[in-house]
Amino acid sequence: MALNPTEPKWSLRLPADCSIAAIRNVYDLIREAFGRQERLEIDCSSVDKADVTSIQLLLSTAKTGEAQGRPVVLTSFSQSLRNTLRRAGFASEAMIDQHFPQKKDGT
Repeated sequence: MALNPTEPKWSLRLPADCSIAAIRNVYDLIREAFGRQERLEIDCSSVDKADVTSIQLLLSTAKTGEAQGRPVVLTSFSQSLRNTLRRAGFASEAMIDQHFPQKKDGT
């Protein structure tokens, strides 16, 4: 859940709880980070609890960034988040890649 302003982009690590019970806090974190810099990297490795609200927020963030010409990149999807994506209908890695801009293998 830490912002790292020392890098040329802003990094935001999502908290463990990204379920509907905590989504307002997650939204506030993303909104604050998104407003600070042109590029935002969101580290999803710590997510333990996720549901469809998490998916909606991440999709909205990615689409908003794209529409504004401000890159939003997701990194390190936790297994819990991947399971939630599959339950939400994202049946394959290709489908996930199509909707969620990701940084993989240092790229």
